[in-house]
Amino acid sequence: MITRRTTLAGLALLSLSPAARSEPGHDVVTRHAADASGKRPAVILLHGSRGIELRRRAYERYADALLAKGIDAYLLRYMTETDMAMLHSKTSTKESREAYDATRFDGWSDTVSATVTSILGRPDSSGRVGLLGFSLGGFIAANTAARDERIAALAVLYGGMPDAMAGKLKHLPPMIELHGEADQNVSIASGKKLIELAKSVGAEAEFVPYPGKPHGFDFSDTDPMTADAIDRVSQFFQARLAS
Repeated sequence: MITRRTTLAGLALLSLSPAARSEPGHDVVTRHAADASGKRPAVILLHGSRGIELRRRAYERYADALLAKGIDAYLLRYMTETDMAMLHSKTSTKESREAYDATRFDGWSDTVSATVTSILGRPDSSGRVGLLGFSLGGFIAANTAARDERIAALAVLYGGMPDAMAGKLKHLPPMIELHGEADQNVSIASGKKLIELAKSVGAEAEFVPYPGKPHGFDFSDTDPMTADAIDRVSQFFQARLAS
């Protein structure tokens, strides 16, 4: 499989407000194009709070699996420099980070939706876009999918739905949630609640628990459940976007 990989620093830029554009780095997208002719679906990958570069290869394994299914993959750095400074401050606590996240979910979702607009405007777009979110990125993916009905499929790994959106949810696309039962960062209850919310608005939703597995279990280079998670996610998107 030959991949055309391009860094697109301005992919979502035209759809963002002037204030958002003034923050460098938040709209940088790396596009992985499947080696297939014609119009193709796409999936946007949303990293966790540590960013992409710390475990870039872990995210790229998912991108590679999507490419093999004929689906373009976009790695989106949705955080601004201010976000990174706030969330990675030495004086921050779990409580302060969660409070900060709550003020930023809609802004981050705006960046994701702007990227969706840009992808759908490409001549090689099939018109079907999915979201794949990890940890904090999973909350953002769920929040975005609830606000933006253009999202055709949603996959969340050890994430959930922001509280502010949970109380006013009206829509979600077909979705799958994967969660380690031993997760100490994001409670498995958050994942189960997301599935319940999805079903409450009539969405098809599947929950896949991984007994004994911690937060980010699928980033392991040696755990056989890494391959299982990647396979489940890529098959889900193939069924929902590419068929």
